[in-house]
Amino acid sequence: MITVLSGVWALLLGIVLIMLGNGMHFTLIGLRGDLEGFSATALAVITSGYFVGFLSGARITPTLIRRVGHVRVFAALGSFMSAGLIAFPLLTEPWAWTLLRLLVGFCMSGVYVTAESWLNHAATNETRGKVLSAYMIAQTIGIIGAQGLLTLGDAGNAALFIGASILVSVSFAPILLSVTPVPTVEVTRPMPLARLFRAAPLGTVGIFLLGGAYATQSGMSAVFGAQIGLSAAQIALLVAMLFTGALVLQYPIGWLSDQMDRRKLICGAAIVGAAACVLGWFTGGSLWMLLLAAFFAGGVTTPLYALLLAFTNDALAPEDMPAASGGLVFTFGLGAIVGPLAAGWTMQRLGPDAFWLVLTVTFAAIALYALYRMTQRAAAPPEDTESYLNLLPTSSVVAVEAAGNWSADQAGEESHPGPTG
Repeated sequence: MITVLSGVWALLLGIVLIMLGNGMHFTLIGLRGDLEGFSATALAVITSGYFVGFLSGARITPTLIRRVGHVRVFAALGSFMSAGLIAFPLLTEPWAWTLLRLLVGFCMSGVYVTAESWLNHAATNETRGKVLSAYMIAQTIGIIGAQGLLTLGDAGNAALFIGASILVSVSFAPILLSVTPVPTVEVTRPMPLARLFRAAPLGTVGIFLLGGAYATQSGMSAVFGAQIGLSAAQIALLVAMLFTGALVLQYPIGWLSDQMDRRKLICGAAIVGAAACVLGWFTGGSLWMLLLAAFFAGGVTTPLYALLLAFTNDALAPEDMPAASGGLVFTFGLGAIVGPLAAGWTMQRLGPDAFWLVLTVTFAAIALYALYRMTQRAAAPPEDTESYLNLLPTSSVVAVEAAGNWSADQAGEESHPGPTG
């Protein structure tokens, strides 16, 4: 593993720094928005704006890279993102924040596409799985660490936004000083959603619903915390627990996914998520119960994303996997736009605890649909399924395609072992 990381450590360091800045800004939006008197609906629209930009960036960035190259695109997006972060405290209006979030989401998506292209190019078939896993860990560590940095300042002034901007600006130095231009990234045209649904109904519906759950957790948890009266430090801890759970539970769920019918595991993980959200709904204001609920609700979300990707690949021919990856990323993005809007509308009318209600309904819908699909199609034997690979929901189509190709290669090697196998 040390040998693998020696070639990509600068990229991973840059990713950690980017995620520190981006993770700070995600929570800061909820904290500062509450101080400015923004409604839950307004903050939901602002949150969805990020994912509109993210989805747009995923489609446009590959074209930009083909025109001017990785380095110029990476540097330009970094500059715009840093400027966007520092502008938030200067324009404290919902419409302005929505536009700024759209800009930051666009830039962040492009950063992912570019960085993941470099990582994919730096990896070999033998190391790709480890490189992508290290990439996932780097992202998660950055997001968790960002919550700790929030305790060092006051959301009521510009200092934390400036700090996030500085982190993003500094993050590009180790990346741009260590990498060389790579061949132009080619992203396969996404599979039409109707065809994707026919091939993998559970994967398509599950990814859409999970997009809503993930965006609600990452974008509206700080809003929920502020509205129930948690301090800034407590809100940061709540958000950190969402991603700590993902880091801890990813590997045991990944191991189980290669041992059993993945639909049963998808259903079981979704039930755990729903139960955790019910716990959060009825905590009675207990911080420790809220943290426990966040740990398990966030803890199953990221593994569910990887599970649904792997399950979809199980249903497809290898040549269809790249196009399906693009379709799934697009479907996830649509869910991520809709989810916060539903949560904000519900919280505006039923109160802040509706945050947990929306998540409960979403996880329950995934579980029920998984149960239904188990009655429609026989399970594939575990030995005939694709390998599971840890991926964060924020990964671009470049990483998802790379993971799908690696998974197919691993499955092929297991099915046709060499002379020593």
